[in-house]
Amino acid sequence: MRRSSVLVTWLRVAALVACVQFGLTYSFVARAQQPPGAAAPGPGAAPQAPGRGRGPQPVDPRVQIRTHRFTETNEDIPYALFVSSKVRKDVKAPMIVTLHGLGGTHTTMMRPNAIDLAEAGGYILLAPMGYNPRGWFGAPAPQGRRGAPPPNAPAPAAAAPGAATPNPQAAAPGRRGGGPGGNAPNDPPNLRELSEKETWQVIELVRKEFKVDDDRTYVMGHSMGGAGTLYLAMKYPQRWAAAAAIAPAAFSVDKDGLSRVPKMPLMIVHGDADTVVPVSVGRAWMEAIRAVPMQNFLYVEVPGADHGSVISSHQADIFAFFARHTR
Repeated sequence: MRRSSVLVTWLRVAALVACVQFGLTYSFVARAQQPPGAAAPGPGAAPQAPGRGRGPQPVDPRVQIRTHRFTETNEDIPYALFVSSKVRKDVKAPMIVTLHGLGGTHTTMMRPNAIDLAEAGGYILLAPMGYNPRGWFGAPAPQGRRGAPPPNAPAPAAAAPGAATPNPQAAAPGRRGGGPGGNAPNDPPNLRELSEKETWQVIELVRKEFKVDDDRTYVMGHSMGGAGTLYLAMKYPQRWAAAAAIAPAAFSVDKDGLSRVPKMPLMIVHGDADTVVPVSVGRAWMEAIRAVPMQNFLYVEVPGADHGSVISSHQADIFAFFARHTR
């Protein structure tokens, strides 16, 4: 009986040591993944809500976490990369660039189902940081939606006919960074320019390392990354075989930009229960795209889906849409 008690005590001590080691390891990994310009969470800070598409995700062991030296600012910036086991150095491989939402990181879009689909399809899946969590990948940030207006600011102009309806709750002071577009006080004034350049620098790094098929290179993104997807698709249509925007936080429809890319295969996925980027945003883009008209457009409105759930719910549909299109 005494020998049994000693054994139980030893097992309890071993379990406690293992828990402490796990906690230290988790803390170290979380700090190591902290992106440039991101403030460390303060005492009592609420954890990031993965359902909203924000913050880092647990890193799947199949994903490579890398850093590169961003030449514009001489900083080391992280990015995430998954390479299917079907990719061969001497054979052209398709690539998907996936862009995170506001407050997210290079790991946010590396969800297990996206990795499974990339493995099955033989894809390279690349997730850039876009310089920092608030860069918009070059897309114009929605003005007046973050933070309080300055004193005596003029009343906002009436929305243009057909414009997307903004979510008034999303304009609460202090949400997601506190400034217009979620900018933090220490963000550089040319943040969106840096975000766009850093994204392209990472893409070029991967293109030099692997034999990427330029006719099967795609871009997709969620929320802020969805706005970035639309922006990059319209600005650089020659670089993409197709694009997919998930709940895009693009509150002003760029009709001129759409009119310049009538042949761009484009997919938009939006949940009708989204309280962060209301479904009216997706519907406004849908109406503008149909008016162009764009030849290869697919709009998917998901009943009951919120802002975060649509990230994973329709990955299979997005991958299938990409597979149907080459440049």
